[in-house]
Amino acid sequence: MPTVVSIFDRPSDVAKAVRKLRDRGHDQLTTYSPAPFTEVEDAEDPKPSKVRIFTLIGGLLGLVTGFAIQIWMSLDWPLKIGGKAYASIPAYVIVGFELTILFGGLATFLGLMLVGRLAPGRLDKAYSKRFSAEEFGVAVDCKDSDVAEIDALMRAHTAKEVHVVQA
Repeated sequence: MPTVVSIFDRPSDVAKAVRKLRDRGHDQLTTYSPAPFTEVEDAEDPKPSKVRIFTLIGGLLGLVTGFAIQIWMSLDWPLKIGGKAYASIPAYVIVGFELTILFGGLATFLGLMLVGRLAPGRLDKAYSKRFSAEEFGVAVDCKDSDVAEIDALMRAHTAKEVHVVQA
């Protein structure tokens, strides 16, 4: 499956090209830019990040761990104070909350590394070092029959350069 990579000078041109591609049904696209630009992000119309699932699972795991450890310790080493129950939930809320924040934060970091592909590894074949300096890029995964159409569309939206990278 080929990937058509185009290089632009301005974020407004990238936003127009991305909108046109999405209107034509090309959803498998990636944009590269040296800095975040809201017009490009709005044109992509991104779905909610999957990182939030990592945060939820980490937070729930921290909450359960916080309460479970304290209840287990209170049953193992009981302190009989004033007739209160061994597992007094209100006293355990603070530690449960703190472990919720800790585990949620660590899980969010792990999710950012995995979902955002930030861990050290190989870069996309479509990526160029120019995208981190001053230029913008759009990479579109498409069928062989759509390469000419996408190439023409990118050049119509003032792409400086368009080339095909094989996956």
